[in-house]
Amino acid sequence: MGAYILRRLLLMIPTIIGIMTITFVIVQFAPGGPVEQVVAQLSGQGGSATDRISGGGSDFSRESQFDNAGGEGSSKYRGAAGLDPEFIAKLEKQFGFDKPAWERYVLMLWNYARFDFGESYFRKISVIDLIKEKMPVSISLGLWITLISYAISIPLGIRKAVTDGSRFDVWTSGVIVVAYAIPGFLVGIMLLIVFAGGSYFDWFPLRGLTSENFSELSLAGKIADYFWHITLPLISLALAAFATTTLLTKNSFLDEIRKQYVQTARAKGLTERQVLYGHVFRNAMLIVIAGFPAAFISSFFTGSLLIETIFSLDGLGQLGYRSIIERDYPVVFATLFIFSLLGLVVSLVSDLVYTWIDPRIDFESRQV
Repeated sequence: MGAYILRRLLLMIPTIIGIMTITFVIVQFAPGGPVEQVVAQLSGQGGSATDRISGGGSDFSRESQFDNAGGEGSSKYRGAAGLDPEFIAKLEKQFGFDKPAWERYVLMLWNYARFDFGESYFRKISVIDLIKEKMPVSISLGLWITLISYAISIPLGIRKAVTDGSRFDVWTSGVIVVAYAIPGFLVGIMLLIVFAGGSYFDWFPLRGLTSENFSELSLAGKIADYFWHITLPLISLALAAFATTTLLTKNSFLDEIRKQYVQTARAKGLTERQVLYGHVFRNAMLIVIAGFPAAFISSFFTGSLLIETIFSLDGLGQLGYRSIIERDYPVVFATLFIFSLLGLVVSLVSDLVYTWIDPRIDFESRQV
């Protein structure tokens, strides 16, 4: 097993490099980089990026931006006519675009290998601190949705497999299909209207993960306040989260129940509970565990942007969206690197759990 783990860890290196390389190449051809963003703001299309530049420790003043306004500006950027070429050159240097693409690529890989992610282009904060700042919201949503999903899906899937074709199986399947078909953001809007001071009840807060006086509350009060805020977002995400796992669990158990070893176990006089949990469970759960890494990682992002927007939660979904729109490349690349690495590690952990559940699985003999 040690050799297999080592091979998997070594395989992560070219995988991560491949992901970062493809993304970096795509970004080079994507229009509207950070320099263009600032130029567009200065051309009268808004002031957000420029305000962040001027308020984030930059040496650029609005007067210097338009020095030599009669010049031709930089021909590389649309809308740069009338801007001081020296100002454009300073912008390129600040964003690192004064270096050729291959040099920026090599420098990025070297920094990321040391887990040095630099600073955000438009916020005076390091990328890792920015991610840490947004993580509580995403961890709260992702972790609870994963736990709730599996806590509901596995018992429900087993029950549906045992009672396959019964009235319970039919009506629960209908409920699951309907819940899966309704978009989570639509459920969130309905919950806000009904339960958060819309047209009916004012039982839950409209925004945030905690109240403004959270630090003044007792431990019990903090726990109650936290769950009070997160109840509606969780309901919005949970309705569709358990559908796939439930049906996967049911079909996996049905497949195992029909096998010969189950008939043999029953012939030996074992009870249905002993057969189900002593023989079937371990084999049937393998395919469910196989989907855990994807479920765990995707729970941080799937639907999180819309849910975070609806409930005013400032998490990774909002951060990723704004970073892409603003072309804040350090944040985009860092989040991609961190969560790609996290996905590979969780996938390895999943394989190790395989061997713990079923020692017959031997990964040592696999070639990876």
